[in-house]
Amino acid sequence: MSDNQKVTIIGSGPAGWTAAIYAARANLKPVVLAGDGLSRERMPGGQLMFTTEVENYPGFEHGIDGQKMMSVMQQQAMRFGAVVKSSFVSRVDLSSRPFKIWHADELNGDGEEMLVSESVIICTGAAANYLGLETERKYENNGVSACAVCDGALPRFRGKPVVVVGGGDSAVEEATYLTKFASEVYLVHRRDALRASKIMAQRALTNPRIRPVWNSAVVEVLGSDELGVTGVRIKDIPSGKNYELECSGMFAAIGHTPNTAFLQGQIELDEKKYVVLKDRFRSMTSVEGVFAAGDCADSVYRQAITAAGMGCKAAIDAERWLAETGIH
Repeated sequence: MSDNQKVTIIGSGPAGWTAAIYAARANLKPVVLAGDGLSRERMPGGQLMFTTEVENYPGFEHGIDGQKMMSVMQQQAMRFGAVVKSSFVSRVDLSSRPFKIWHADELNGDGEEMLVSESVIICTGAAANYLGLETERKYENNGVSACAVCDGALPRFRGKPVVVVGGGDSAVEEATYLTKFASEVYLVHRRDALRASKIMAQRALTNPRIRPVWNSAVVEVLGSDELGVTGVRIKDIPSGKNYELECSGMFAAIGHTPNTAFLQGQIELDEKKYVVLKDRFRSMTSVEGVFAAGDCADSVYRQAITAAGMGCKAAIDAERWLAETGIH
């Protein structure tokens, strides 16, 4: 058993690094499999690595760059003894303890290795769904966002028109939130009616600052390197004609995909593939000894601060579980 890790943290970001800090300070010598950056989902630090301005995390009066914030968290975890590997997890076997985790670092050409661990904390996050436009990626964090709560209050959006793409509850929530800052919010939807719940739809359609753009799709994001987003090109689906709509930003509100594909058949996931927690006040999953934190288990809040809080809980839960089972 001495060769086994006591706790392995899969994924990084605010949840993973916070879990690592707490686990390391509890002398559990955690190993963090942080991801290698081969894709946006596996970038160490998670979604905040694509965020240039974080203004709503306590402790940073003037905000902080997302990459810098994740770097500071990582260094803090390592200071207390956390071991960080840049490899990503390809598969796991959670059917019996100790658990088996296969990981590799393809970036350096290394082969797959197996790690054995008495407990696991899953912090793999969730990736925002985007439209897949080349120009969308070009202006990400320069007017293109997938989180109104994270970015809506930024100066570039205040008092200016913005576009929200989507027609479900998430899109309506994003549009409604943005009315606090933007001069008007264009809600672009491919259909002629919202998919959101009736009460949410009614709330949006009666808001004087929200302007629905029916039967339409964004086909290009317009802008410049200097100014960022200055507008979008809209396609009117019935006629097939394109036209330009001036705006200072575009918010994609077409959902998130949790990074849990490798867990299929290993632990309980809900219909949207989020990790199911046994108790909403705790972090335990359907498999004893496996815990989860952050956006991979949170389809509601999806904020850095809530992910960090969940990471704290997961580490404490893991420490107590290990003590109860006589491992720690």
